[in-house]
Amino acid sequence: MIGVLLLLLPFFLYIAAPQIRKMLSSGVCTSTVQLSGKVAVVTGANTGIGKETAKELAQRGARVYLACRDIQKGELVAKEIQTLTGNQQVLVRELDLANTKSIRAFANNFLAEEKHLHILINNAGVMMCPYSKTADGFEMHMGVNHLGSGVTTYSVHPGTVNSDLVRHSIFMKWMWWLFSFFIKTPKQGAQTSLYCAITEGLESLSGHHFSDCSVAWISAQARNATIARRLWDVSCDLLGIPMN
Repeated sequence: MIGVLLLLLPFFLYIAAPQIRKMLSSGVCTSTVQLSGKVAVVTGANTGIGKETAKELAQRGARVYLACRDIQKGELVAKEIQTLTGNQQVLVRELDLANTKSIRAFANNFLAEEKHLHILINNAGVMMCPYSKTADGFEMHMGVNHLGSGVTTYSVHPGTVNSDLVRHSIFMKWMWWLFSFFIKTPKQGAQTSLYCAITEGLESLSGHHFSDCSVAWISAQARNATIARRLWDVSCDLLGIPMN
């Protein structure tokens, strides 16, 4: 009997997978806000969550800058989004978060093009990279995920998403493939970022951490103002920018 149950288990999991994934993917951005006249920047927008975020912002009428390290891939995605949404104001600009010169060049060029930035989605990141350093000598994860992306208004956790983030780990790629029916799609993973970016009335929650389109719990250390200030000061010192 146990052997029969074990044989049937994969079948039942396959049948139940859509319902399980739906249950684990709670949190949907339901805002109907339109973004005509608004300017948005999405880093790492040529794939995964960033691509889906950029697509949704373009669908709502925003002028969207895809800030990507790989310009060629970015241009292909921009054309795809333009075709899908009918919004031709989807632009690609080079940004390599592993190089502060590239970051400063991107910022300066953007300021020369635009008077305002209404939405910034710091989506790009790396995970499980082989040990390496950025162009400025920082360890890659620290350099890209923290120093490269800077400080954001909101912190969000998209959940477990089937994306390219695990591309450096063969084991994790295999696990993602094995459990792909149970984890979020990039579109589902983009919901919390979109929620924080476009939902009206969240100003009083600035600085909070969000998951599944709701305020989420964070540890006592993450709420410690002294530790936060030290991290800010050290980060400014490493990047050679004034502390304030």
